[in-house]
Amino acid sequence: MTDFEHYDDSEDDYKSKTQVKREMEALQDLGEKLTQLSPGQRKKVPMSDTLRAALEEADRIKQWGAKRRHLQYIGKVMRTEDGEAIAARLELFDSTSAANNKRFHQLEATRDALIGENSKTVLDEYIEKNPAVDIQQLRSLVRTAIKEAETGKSTTSRKKLFKYLREVQDAQLGLL
Repeated sequence: MTDFEHYDDSEDDYKSKTQVKREMEALQDLGEKLTQLSPGQRKKVPMSDTLRAALEEADRIKQWGAKRRHLQYIGKVMRTEDGEAIAARLELFDSTSAANNKRFHQLEATRDALIGENSKTVLDEYIEKNPAVDIQQLRSLVRTAIKEAETGKSTTSRKKLFKYLREVQDAQLGLL
C-alpha cells in the first residue's frame, strides 16, 4: 500500500492554529466595527441579543484595558453569529465602500431617468417594480423636480426625490 491509499477526506477540513487565530482576530475586528456604529445603525444589523447586550456594555466601558478585554469577549460572541451577514450590512453603512457607492449611483441614475425625457414610462416601470411605493408622493416629487429642471432653479426637489428613492430602497433592503 502506498501513502496515497490512506488518504482521508477529513484532512481537507484541517485548519492550522494560525488560520484559526486569524479568523478569530477578524471576528474581533468586525465586533470592534460594530461598537463604532450608532444605536440606530445597530438595530439594522442582524445579531443575537447576547451580542447586542455586549455592544451596549462596550459603550459604557471607558478604561482601555477593560475595553480591550471586552472586545475579546465580543470576538468570542461573534463566533456564534453570521459574520458574513453582519459584514455585508456594515459595508452598506460604510460611505467609502464600493457597495454603498454603487447603490448611490444607481439611485442617482433612477432619479435622473424619472426627471428625463421618458419620465412617464420610467415612472410606470418604477412603480411596477416597487409596489410598496407611495404613488401619489412619488408623482408629486417627480412633477416638481421636472418643473425645477425646466426653469433651471434650485435643486431642492431633486434632492427630495433622491431622498425618497433612498428611503424606498432602504425599506426594501430592511435598513429602516
